[in-house]
Amino acid sequence: MTKSAKKLKSSETLNLRISPAQRELIDTAAGVCGKTRTSFILDSVSQAAENLLSERNIFVLSEEQWAEFDRVLDAAPQDNSKLAKMLDKKAPWE
Repeated sequence: MTKSAKKLKSSETLNLRISPAQRELIDTAAGVCGKTRTSFILDSVSQAAENLLSERNIFVLSEEQWAEFDRVLDAAPQDNSKLAKMLDKKAPWE
């Protein structure tokens, strides 16, 4: 959860209609995490929202910054022996 969301006092109500199976699933997952249903739902939904929004960030660059950014993107990748070694290994699920 974002810092600003944690600082806000809870003052709004959100009502949901869910199936008994969904409620049981949520309650089970919340119990595994040691959280209340409300805490689990708020944490999960907030994290999903943050993930979605982080993929849609807009950033503004000066012409000089854009030129440098573009140069770095166009540059040939550097050798990375650790990455090559990792990619050569068989995945545990294979």
